[in-house]
Amino acid sequence: MTAGHRITVEKGTEHVRVVHGSQVLAETERPLVLRETGSPVRYYIPAEDVRLDLLTPSDTHTYCPFKGTASYWSLPDAADLVWAYPDPKPEVAEIKDHLCFYEVTVLD
Repeated sequence: MTAGHRITVEKGTEHVRVVHGSQVLAETERPLVLRETGSPVRYYIPAEDVRLDLLTPSDTHTYCPFKGTASYWSLPDAADLVWAYPDPKPEVAEIKDHLCFYEVTVLD
């Protein structure tokens, strides 16, 4: 990590749901909570709690010097809505096999 930049990953206890339109795309009570300097809190959801059957792999890939190379998935009306790090850097290895969405709802 560079000076002043921090990433923490911890097991969350929140009930997290992802809905697009009227469709539930993911729901879990075991998210990973990733906090990164300069970024909003992100919830990484275990792949088995995501409706992967509704998502289509995208050709988009981005690189983060702290997390690695991300792959993306889309819905017909929402490009690159979901991302994951198939081979994350060792410092954030816990996020492997977890997916992240731009918009999530945290329920009580």
